[in-house]
Amino acid sequence: MIDLPAAFFRQTGQNTFEPSEATIGPWSPDFQHGGPPSALLTHALRVYPSSLPLKITRVTIEILSAVPVKPCEIKVEVVRGGKRIELLRGEYTAEGKTYLIAHAWRFISEPGVTGVLPDTYTIPPLPGPQTYKSFQGVSYFPYGEALEWRFTKGGYDVFGPATVWTRPRIPLIENLEIDPLEALMLMVDSANGISAELDSREWTFVPVDLTLGLHRHPEGEWVGMDAQTVIENDGIGQTTTVVFDRRGKVGQSVHSLFIRPNSSSQHH
Repeated sequence: MIDLPAAFFRQTGQNTFEPSEATIGPWSPDFQHGGPPSALLTHALRVYPSSLPLKITRVTIEILSAVPVKPCEIKVEVVRGGKRIELLRGEYTAEGKTYLIAHAWRFISEPGVTGVLPDTYTIPPLPGPQTYKSFQGVSYFPYGEALEWRFTKGGYDVFGPATVWTRPRIPLIENLEIDPLEALMLMVDSANGISAELDSREWTFVPVDLTLGLHRHPEGEWVGMDAQTVIENDGIGQTTTVVFDRRGKVGQSVHSLFIRPNSSSQHH
């Protein structure tokens, strides 16, 4: 186990951040897992100033390239403003290059304006503490160690659909309590990993995007996901995920996967 840093990111300026070791993914110490930078962008979109009680209802992250463990800048702008609905655009840049682009719809929240039609998904019980197991053949995965994982089905070390509860062991941003929405984004980028159907030592299955749709914002320290992956015979796959908290389902996500054998894999 690594010695966990104080947070995934340290804020160094108004819109600048420095990633810590905890952001590192399983494939190279030079690149982040997709979860931390996606969560950082989502944080910037969520807190973008507004005089209205706006809530994010959908976030899409476009992954243009593997994100380096280097200081970054986050930019947010309004694409479509309005009194009830607005569309925001965010960018994650490092050393002048854009690595992630995000779009988020925010709707005005008016409690009582509609009745409630609840989802019927039944959440799994939260299990007790479990021993952490990474991908087969992977011994250094700081991001994986920076979250607590409690599986009710599947796991990183087995193939097939998986269901898991998680909570971050450290804040997203140093000295700032993590919001459940950012904790959810931090986790859900792992959906294709926990539900992998192929051996990562033999295959590349690269997610090029992540779309998270929400009908309710998550609450509490624990969030969960129920993920499965499907693959066609032409190298195209998709991971779909139900996301939930202790109250029930909050939404769902989808990844688009580019899949090739490692021996002939190409950068997307």
